[in-house]
Amino acid sequence: MGQPRTPNARLAAAITEARWSHGQVAAVFVRVASEAGAHDFLAVGRSHVSKWVAGYHPSGQAPELLAETFSRRLGRIVSVDDLGLTPSAELADRSMLGWDADTLMALNEVGKADVDENRRRVLGTAAFSLAGLALPPEQWWPAMAERGTSRARPGARTIGRADLEMVRETAQVFSKLDQRRGGGHARAAVVTYLRTEVAGLLAGKYADERVRRAVFSTAGELAYLAGWMAFDNAEHATAQHYFSVALKLAAEADDPPLAGHIIRAMAHQAIDLGHLQQGLRLAEASMEGPRYTEASPRERSLLGVVYARGLSSTGNKQAAAAALLRAEGDLAAASSDDDEPSRVFFFGEASLAHETACALRDTGDLAGSVREFRRSVRTRKAATFTRTHAVTLGYLGAVQARQGAIDEACATWSRALDAMEGVHSARARQTVVEMRRALSPFRRRTNSTTSEVDSRAAAYLAAAA
Repeated sequence: MGQPRTPNARLAAAITEARWSHGQVAAVFVRVASEAGAHDFLAVGRSHVSKWVAGYHPSGQAPELLAETFSRRLGRIVSVDDLGLTPSAELADRSMLGWDADTLMALNEVGKADVDENRRRVLGTAAFSLAGLALPPEQWWPAMAERGTSRARPGARTIGRADLEMVRETAQVFSKLDQRRGGGHARAAVVTYLRTEVAGLLAGKYADERVRRAVFSTAGELAYLAGWMAFDNAEHATAQHYFSVALKLAAEADDPPLAGHIIRAMAHQAIDLGHLQQGLRLAEASMEGPRYTEASPRERSLLGVVYARGLSSTGNKQAAAAALLRAEGDLAAASSDDDEPSRVFFFGEASLAHETACALRDTGDLAGSVREFRRSVRTRKAATFTRTHAVTLGYLGAVQARQGAIDEACATWSRALDAMEGVHSARARQTVVEMRRALSPFRRRTNSTTSEVDSRAAAYLAAAA
């Protein structure tokens, strides 16, 4: 007979504090695992939790997923150790989300984890962390700006404006590729370029302080892009790590508008994942002080429309309407003559209409949402912004289906499926999953339109698996 196991008193105490049954722990754990893409744990049930309390140690990344499960319930950071568990061996030394971690080391570590097949699997199945949404304290920002001025290594070559322009041009190429093909395409190339070419420049000497700040800002935009691509591909913990690194680079560049841009992306991710209050707080933070006031009109509009989404998703309908009006005004003030950062090249009338439609949908204004989604489809350059065009059509069809206009929805979804050819985006795929869910009541009917779209959707998902 084997030795009797020692019951896990810490885990039992956490369950008691959370006022959960073992079944409730399992249900929330599965939601966290699903969000993290940790599909091996989707069958966890009450009996698994009971075994863990009895002294059996959870396998793989389950300890980290459990820690995140209780952190969300108890409203504080709960560590693996707090639960009487030991970290999974592969994740035991992960500290890339900490604000005190060195920026260049964090960039190297998250990049290395992302391109190495085994480590990427681990990072990809880690839990999205609500604790990671807490922004650093106010005194952190000037300290990081000061740190950025003392990066040069002895004997490093001098970095000039030609180096800066090279990185900027490359970043623009990658950004345009993401807009057209989606986040599931070419991220490894972005990350490799960041870890090799760009990281070398960050440790160099600079011709002057303006060049240094601009190089760090551009590196921050590339790290943000890697995060956005991961977010678009539903690799949420990976995205969170890149956003953290990008924010560090923005702070070392002393670039408040870039910091606002990144925090806005963090807010967008949190809202999409259903963490509405946290998303709203981040959206508010993205518009604080110089993050908004020093930004270009186009970028102010982008910050404002995500803030409006945060308000609408939390039921603040009137405040959301006011924020949308201000975002409209900011975009109207934008001019082609403005000295705008390249990171906002995609944001125009079509993007504003898309986000406005999402905000109206969240407040229950389905007619207004359809109107704005249609405006987005009508005004977007689909060949250039193919990924978002496909997502917009998917969202439009979903709202039309909610209105009961199923034939109209099918026509829209057929266009969405056409647009998805050559696009690698989990957000686009998710619209197809929701498409099939909406069409499920019609599967036994002989309606050729619904059957045809449902069959195309099923074939798309099978091919994308």
